[in-house]
Order: sequence, then C-alpha cells, then structure tokens
Amino acid sequence: MAIVSVIIPAFNTEKTISETIISVLEQKFEFFELIIINADSTDSTLKVISNFKDSRLQVFSYPKANVAVNRNRGLHHSTGEFITFLDGDDLWTSDKLETQYKALLENPETAIAYSWTHCIDERGQFLRTCSTIAVTGNVYPHLLLEDFIGNGSNVMIRRDAFMSVGGFDELLTNAQDSDLLLRLAACYQFVAVPKVQVLYRVQTNSMSADVWKLETACLQVLERAFNQAPESLQYLKPYCLANLYKYLLYRTLEGQPERHKSRIAVKFLISTLRTDPYIFFKRVIFKVFLKLAVIILLPSQYAHVMFSKLKRVFNTSTLLGYIQTDPFSLKN
Repeated sequence: MAIVSVIIPAFNTEKTISETIISVLEQKFEFFELIIINADSTDSTLKVISNFKDSRLQVFSYPKANVAVNRNRGLHHSTGEFITFLDGDDLWTSDKLETQYKALLENPETAIAYSWTHCIDERGQFLRTCSTIAVTGNVYPHLLLEDFIGNGSNVMIRRDAFMSVGGFDELLTNAQDSDLLLRLAACYQFVAVPKVQVLYRVQTNSMSADVWKLETACLQVLERAFNQAPESLQYLKPYCLANLYKYLLYRTLEGQPERHKSRIAVKFLISTLRTDPYIFFKRVIFKVFLKLAVIILLPSQYAHVMFSKLKRVFNTSTLLGYIQTDPFSLKN
C-alpha cells in the first residue's frame, strides 16, 4: 500500500502532462501512488500518459467535470495515508513529497503541510515568487485574510483530516482550494516547509470571464467562512475584501493586453479603491491608470510591444505587495 497518494486531474493537457508526470516520478520519496483522473480529454492526453510505464501510475477516465469533482474522484481510488494534488500543468521539485511527509511525521499534531511557490509561464520560465509566509500551527486567521498557500498543487493532507471536512465542494467551479483550506484550518494545524517546491503555471491566455467567475466564487467562499468564523476574527473581513480586489485587478491586467479586459479592470479598480482608499496615493495606481489607458487607446499588438519594451513602467505586480498578510497587526 502506498504511503502518499498523488492525484492529478487532467483535461486536454497534452502539452504539459508529460513534464508534470516526470516531476512526480522523479521524486526522492518513492512510496507513492500516482492517480490520474482523465476528464474526457479530446486531445492526445491519454496517448501521452500511455508512454509512461510505471507500476505506481494508474489512469481512470470519467465524463468531463470540474476540478473539485475530479479530485474527489481521485480520492475514491486512493489508498495512501496522506493525500496531495497536482494540476496537469504544474510541476514539483524532486524533494516535495519527501520534505512535506517528513514535516508531518515530525509534527504529529499537524494535519496539513505546505511549501512555497514560484509562478512560471507557459514555457516554464520564471515569472514571480508567490507568498513566502511560513506560519505553523493555527493558520486560520492568516488564511481568512489571504490564501497565502495559493494553489491546489501545494499541500499534503492527512487522509483522515481530508475526509473529516468532506473533501472538495463540488458545487464550486472556482476557489475550491481556498474553500477546502479554510475548512481544514478551522479544525487542524498546519506545518510550513519554507522552501520553493511548487512551480505553478500561469496561463496568460485565460479568458477574462474566468475572472468574473473567480470573483463570484471567492465572495461566496469568504461569506461562508466569515459566517462560521468566531467573533474575534470578524475584524479581518474588510481587509480580506481589499486583498481580494487587489489580486483580481492584478490578474485582469496581467498577460496579453486585450481591450475587452479594460471594462473588467475598471470595475476591479473601483472596488480596490473602495475597499482600500489609501492605495490611491501609491505609485502602482498610476501604473494601473497608465496601463488601462494604453489598453483602451491602442490596438492590442501595439500595446503588447509597448509593454514588452517598458516592462518596469507597466509592471503592476506591485499591487500584490499591498496585500495585508499579518492578521494581528490589523487588530485595533
């Protein structure tokens, strides 16, 4: 029986799934099973997977469904005492399983281990560092304020803890990871592995409509979380909303300059200024206005050239630097 179950949901991942599988099979920790849930892929995903001959790898095909459903399907086939998930376009460093497993063994009072993440582009090139928060123990206030773990390819969870909270909410089509982590954090302690072990691939051609859906799902998850959170943590809600809109504004402006993004970006800019008026006086807001003006006024090909040549001028990633991360510094 495997000690760790690795679950990969895959839908039309022919371009990336091979590299993802290799990053699992090359783990220093060998006592795992790799379960791939093929969600009715219409490309050559299954053919690519069939090139791997490893007894630890199993593939199960199902009708197309959202990520939450497919991860829960993977759990149904798993046998490991510890569960971890990996998206079909993300990567792990070779010590990810080993160090997270060791962290959980050395801290038996904890149920979830997490690491740090680098964002990479579609070609695997480094884009930026994600959160480097390393909180161990009760991380619930921190997660209410900000999802510093950041993606579904990160955590390792004790099976009994995962089962006790009911797995992923299959009705959510976005923010499933944040929802699960909040429910876990309300009941269990976390342990940090303070090193980069997850390479999260950012798809720059993602549809702007997905950002609308992300906003809706995040607001739903946060409303649910704060309805259940104790009175002593309710003061975090306005800061959490401000953090959300800074992130959504950044997400909308990153990637290719597309004119139809401008309407969405303006909406999120207004929400950002409404939830955190002080950011109006920061230099990054000038960059946001400038970037929006270029997107609106210039054809996308010219805007792309300008952004490429003047990266520092149009770099709005510093929005993320104004996300509040310390819940205790905000308490009156």
